[in-house]
Amino acid sequence: MAEAERRDDRRQTVAAFEEAVNMTAAQLEKWLGTEASQSVGQSDGHGGGESVGHASGRRIVTLLRTRKGDLSDDDLAHMRKVVGYVHRHIKQRPGGDVTDTRWRSSLMNWGHDPLK
Repeated sequence: MAEAERRDDRRQTVAAFEEAVNMTAAQLEKWLGTEASQSVGQSDGHGGGESVGHASGRRIVTLLRTRKGDLSDDDLAHMRKVVGYVHRHIKQRPGGDVTDTRWRSSLMNWGHDPLK
């Protein structure tokens, strides 16, 4: 990939991530400490107990605190994963009030509060 294309892809990834993740690092970190946050999502299957989304949330906190110029290719790959998850999950919105739903809690683990 040419350098200009790489920079463009990087900019697009960061922009999509910033659009999908609407919680601040502090808000997400506080949320991840709650019981509701830890009670949703699928385990990674390695018996660690932490859900994939919760682990992703911890990584998102770090990404939000990382200067854009310091993001690695691995960071950008995770940012694309976050964007994909948020976009897919939003389409599955249940009817009615979603305030105290597992659906919202799961999205919030990935840095997106659908009530914002």
